[in-house]
Amino acid sequence: MNDRRKSRPAATGPLRNIRVLEFAGIGPGPFAAMLLSDMGAEVVTIARPGQGKRDVGDFINRGRRVVELDLKNAADVVAVADLAASCDILIEGFRPGVMERLGLGPEELFSRNSRLVYGRMTGWGQDGPLSQTAGHDINYIAITGALDCFRSDEGDPVSPLNLVGDFGGGALYLVTGVLAALNEVWISGRGQVVDAAMCDGVSNMLTYFHSRRALGLWRDKPRANVLEGASHFYNTYECADGGYIAIGAIEPQFYATLRRLAGLGDAAFDHQRDPNSWPDLKKRMAEIFITRTRDEWSALLAETDACVQPVVTLAEASSHPHLAARGVFVKVGELDQPAPAPRFSITPSAVQGPASGSLETAADILAEWSANAGLA
Repeated sequence: MNDRRKSRPAATGPLRNIRVLEFAGIGPGPFAAMLLSDMGAEVVTIARPGQGKRDVGDFINRGRRVVELDLKNAADVVAVADLAASCDILIEGFRPGVMERLGLGPEELFSRNSRLVYGRMTGWGQDGPLSQTAGHDINYIAITGALDCFRSDEGDPVSPLNLVGDFGGGALYLVTGVLAALNEVWISGRGQVVDAAMCDGVSNMLTYFHSRRALGLWRDKPRANVLEGASHFYNTYECADGGYIAIGAIEPQFYATLRRLAGLGDAAFDHQRDPNSWPDLKKRMAEIFITRTRDEWSALLAETDACVQPVVTLAEASSHPHLAARGVFVKVGELDQPAPAPRFSITPSAVQGPASGSLETAADILAEWSANAGLA
């Protein structure tokens, strides 16, 4: 397949021949569009009048072309439909029914572009009793059981930022879905709707833990399981300087390495898998790890199989030796930001520029696409 973008800098990623139409929003939709852009897709964002220009520090909106259109204006709705007719993927995050009322629902757009992959990003999904109800990440993960798994020592649920709902169960499932649907287009020529709901995605992400429960290996009790802070060998501990280290020494051989290097020679530590011993062992380990600074423990343990690493801040992350060596952060303009992921051996991804502080017109983009139509 030839590169359609004759007049623009050539993208290098595996999606470099794909066009995406994104309706501006917050959270999972923009993040999904960022991932597609990083992988080479040409993404055009439709923003409301007066809301299209972005700050260069708005990393999640990087690598896009932006058009401001009023979806209550008939001529602008036609312009959107014209853009969608030349795109491969559409991403929208409105409440169910909104796009249909605007005249931009799947049936209308499929009539002009039967190969279009129509990605719908919501919290509750396109149907069900909550589908028309407002919500945010914390609400979506609450009904799945995920939020109940994140408890403080006092027992209250603690939101894990919006990583689990918006970005994990939302954006990543949307990207997986639209790319799978795009493969179907190449097989059969038929586009389809991808209903990506955060409550669905998060529930699917919890498959392992539902399996543990079915096998009788999960306790329905806050902070009573290995991976949620109940055990002494999968936990975090405060150090002498107020920093923390994270320990994940689950396997016996890694636990043995931790014991040897950290001085956990007491016979009490022989009972690694006895839940009844965990509270006492956590207390003992807390007393040990408070005796040195985070970086001292890191120097002793981080490059061993003890499965111990420092808990770094966002400000420190880009300078961590491992992340720095792998180039996990890249400079775009004057600002460091997370690099594209995952990595491709033949068609490397790249940030296609910072968030746009300028606007384009639908007419100019359509004219460019029309001129390049013979290259598709």
